[in-house]
Amino acid sequence: MRRVSSRPVDAARLTVVANQPEAELLASMLHNEGIECFLRPSEASAGVWGLGSSGAAIEVWVSEADLERARELIDQPVEPA
Repeated sequence: MRRVSSRPVDAARLTVVANQPEAELLASMLHNEGIECFLRPSEASAGVWGLGSSGAAIEVWVSEADLERARELIDQPVEPA
């Protein structure tokens, strides 16, 4: 899994997404808006051996300073292309 940036000291969990491709897409959108984030496998989906997969849930973390803006971005409706 790609880390978008190192986890900020003041990190706050923004959301949990279904899988790594969805996490990468969200991370790219946040980065394009100037918000750095950190991706990590969700503890609930780590499995017995602690091994994640591309189908495992992923937590998306941002700095607490960016949390409100990041929530606004992910809550916006997606406009058709």
